[in-house]
Amino acid sequence: MKILGRHILAEIHGCDFQILNNVRKVEEIMVNAALDAGAEVREVVFHKFSPQGVSGVVVISESHLAIHTWPELGYAAVDVFTCGDKVNPWDACNYLTERFGAKHMNASEIKRGMVQDTMEKEAVNL
Repeated sequence: MKILGRHILAEIHGCDFQILNNVRKVEEIMVNAALDAGAEVREVVFHKFSPQGVSGVVVISESHLAIHTWPELGYAAVDVFTCGDKVNPWDACNYLTERFGAKHMNASEIKRGMVQDTMEKEAVNL
């Protein structure tokens, strides 16, 4: 079986309030996480909520990184979805954990788009 992509769902806890509540800082860290992991950044959209919180997405050629922050809880919900072999989504998650000053991260990986090889497909379809 071949997979099309890897999707990391990360729960990042114990983060710095000032960082998670700063839309420019969160955007900068997210873009740099993508670049650090070897991704090619295409588009960036971030929004600052009132009284606190940031949500945003970094669209990469290989898929995306998305975040929603709860600064008052020191918490960030992050997902990093990458396709192909060029980008390691774990590199991006580890970068975010470090830059957010997090105490810990709990994450799981989901294999996306499991596809049978061409030969296996032909055999199944006979």
